[in-house]
Amino acid sequence: MPKKLSRKKLIEKLDIIFSKYIRLRDADKDGYCRCVTCGQKYHWKKIQAGHFISRKHYSTRWNEENVHSQCIACNVFRSGEQYKYSLFLGEETSLSLLNKSKDMVKFADFELEDMIKLYNKKIDSLDSFVGS
Repeated sequence: MPKKLSRKKLIEKLDIIFSKYIRLRDADKDGYCRCVTCGQKYHWKKIQAGHFISRKHYSTRWNEENVHSQCIACNVFRSGEQYKYSLFLGEETSLSLLNKSKDMVKFADFELEDMIKLYNKKIDSLDSFVGS
Protein backbone atom coordinates (compact mmCIF):
# COMPACT_ATOMS: atom_id res chain seq x y z
CA MET A 1 0.00 0.00 0.00
CA PRO A 2 1.45 3.39 -1.01
CA LYS A 3 2.41 5.83 1.71
CA LYS A 4 -0.23 8.48 2.39
CA LEU A 5 0.86 11.93 1.22
CA SER A 6 1.05 14.79 3.70
CA ARG A 7 -1.40 17.65 3.31
CA LYS A 8 1.41 19.86 1.98
CA LYS A 9 2.34 17.24 -0.66
CA LEU A 10 -1.33 16.79 -1.66
CA ILE A 11 -1.65 20.54 -2.23
CA GLU A 12 1.61 20.63 -4.23
CA LYS A 13 0.46 17.70 -6.37
CA LEU A 14 -2.97 19.23 -6.95
CA ASP A 15 -1.40 22.58 -7.91
CA ILE A 16 0.78 20.88 -10.54
CA ILE A 17 -2.05 18.79 -11.99
CA PHE A 18 -4.53 21.68 -11.94
CA SER A 19 -2.02 23.97 -13.67
CA LYS A 20 -1.44 21.40 -16.40
CA TYR A 21 -5.18 20.97 -16.88
CA ILE A 22 -5.76 24.75 -17.20
CA ARG A 23 -2.99 25.16 -19.76
CA LEU A 24 -4.19 22.16 -21.80
CA ARG A 25 -7.80 23.38 -21.54
CA ASP A 26 -6.78 26.76 -22.96
CA ALA A 27 -4.56 25.35 -25.71
CA ASP A 28 -5.52 25.16 -29.36
CA LYS A 29 -5.12 21.96 -31.40
CA ASP A 30 -1.44 22.80 -31.95
CA GLY A 31 -0.79 23.20 -28.22
CA TYR A 32 -0.66 27.01 -28.09
CA CYS A 33 -2.36 29.24 -25.51
CA ARG A 34 -3.01 32.96 -25.59
CA CYS A 35 -2.15 35.02 -22.49
CA VAL A 36 -5.42 36.43 -21.16
CA THR A 37 -3.85 39.77 -20.30
CA CYS A 38 -1.43 40.61 -23.14
CA GLY A 39 -2.64 38.32 -25.92
CA GLN A 40 0.76 36.79 -26.76
CA LYS A 41 0.73 33.11 -27.79
CA TYR A 42 2.93 30.49 -26.12
CA HIS A 43 3.11 26.71 -26.16
CA TRP A 44 1.17 25.27 -23.20
CA LYS A 45 4.45 24.07 -21.64
CA LYS A 46 5.87 27.63 -21.73
CA ILE A 47 2.89 29.49 -20.22
CA GLN A 48 1.59 29.61 -16.66
CA ALA A 49 -1.78 29.09 -15.03
CA GLY A 50 -2.42 32.62 -13.75
CA HIS A 51 -4.90 33.26 -10.95
CA PHE A 52 -7.20 36.30 -11.00
CA ILE A 53 -7.71 36.00 -7.23
CA SER A 54 -4.48 35.02 -5.44
CA ARG A 55 -3.80 31.33 -4.71
CA LYS A 56 -3.70 32.17 -0.99
CA HIS A 57 -7.51 32.08 -1.07
CA TYR A 58 -8.32 28.36 -1.00
CA SER A 59 -11.97 29.03 -1.84
CA THR A 60 -10.93 30.07 -5.39
CA ARG A 61 -7.47 28.46 -5.71
CA TRP A 62 -8.74 25.53 -7.81
CA ASN A 63 -11.74 27.30 -9.31
CA GLU A 64 -11.60 26.95 -13.09
CA GLU A 65 -13.19 30.38 -13.65
CA ASN A 66 -10.39 31.96 -11.59
CA VAL A 67 -7.45 30.48 -13.49
CA HIS A 68 -6.40 30.94 -17.12
CA SER A 69 -3.28 30.82 -19.26
CA GLN A 70 -1.02 33.77 -18.57
CA CYS A 71 2.54 34.46 -19.69
CA ILE A 72 5.30 34.72 -17.09
CA ALA A 73 5.78 38.43 -17.86
CA CYS A 74 2.17 39.26 -16.98
CA ASN A 75 1.73 36.71 -14.19
CA VAL A 76 5.01 37.22 -12.34
CA PHE A 77 6.82 40.33 -13.49
CA ARG A 78 3.65 42.44 -13.79
CA SER A 79 1.98 40.94 -10.68
CA GLY A 80 -0.84 39.23 -12.56
CA GLU A 81 -2.16 42.31 -14.37
CA GLN A 82 -5.34 42.04 -12.28
CA TYR A 83 -7.13 44.95 -13.94
CA LYS A 84 -6.57 43.55 -17.44
CA TYR A 85 -7.50 40.10 -16.11
CA SER A 86 -10.79 41.53 -14.80
CA LEU A 87 -11.53 42.96 -18.26
CA PHE A 88 -11.00 39.48 -19.72
CA LEU A 89 -13.33 37.89 -17.16
CA GLY A 90 -16.00 40.56 -17.23
CA GLU A 91 -17.50 42.43 -14.29
CA GLU A 92 -19.97 39.73 -13.22
CA THR A 93 -17.38 36.92 -13.04
CA SER A 94 -14.77 39.19 -11.43
CA LEU A 95 -17.18 40.24 -8.68
CA SER A 96 -18.39 36.67 -8.17
CA LEU A 97 -14.81 35.43 -7.72
CA LEU A 98 -14.00 38.32 -5.40
CA ASN A 99 -17.00 37.41 -3.22
CA LYS A 100 -16.12 33.69 -3.25
CA SER A 101 -12.55 34.51 -2.24
CA LYS A 102 -13.84 35.88 1.07
CA ASP A 103 -15.19 32.45 2.09
CA MET A 104 -12.97 30.60 4.53
CA VAL A 105 -12.41 27.11 3.15
CA LYS A 106 -10.27 24.24 4.35
CA PHE A 107 -10.42 21.18 2.15
CA ALA A 108 -10.11 17.79 3.83
CA ASP A 109 -7.32 15.53 2.57
CA PHE A 110 -9.84 13.25 0.87
CA GLU A 111 -11.26 16.26 -1.01
CA LEU A 112 -7.77 17.17 -2.26
CA GLU A 113 -7.27 13.55 -3.34
CA ASP A 114 -10.63 13.61 -5.15
CA MET A 115 -9.66 16.80 -7.00
CA ILE A 116 -6.34 15.21 -8.01
CA LYS A 117 -8.26 12.26 -9.50
CA LEU A 118 -10.76 14.57 -11.20
CA TYR A 119 -8.11 16.74 -12.87
CA ASN A 120 -6.07 13.72 -13.93
CA LYS A 121 -9.19 12.42 -15.71
CA LYS A 122 -9.80 15.82 -17.30
CA ILE A 123 -6.17 15.93 -18.50
CA ASP A 124 -6.52 12.46 -20.00
CA SER A 125 -9.59 13.59 -21.94
CA LEU A 126 -7.78 16.69 -23.30
CA ASP A 127 -4.32 15.22 -23.98
CA SER A 128 -5.36 13.56 -27.22
CA PHE A 129 -6.80 16.82 -28.63
CA VAL A 130 -3.77 19.03 -27.96
CA GLY A 131 -0.39 18.90 -29.67
CA SER A 132 2.26 17.91 -27.14
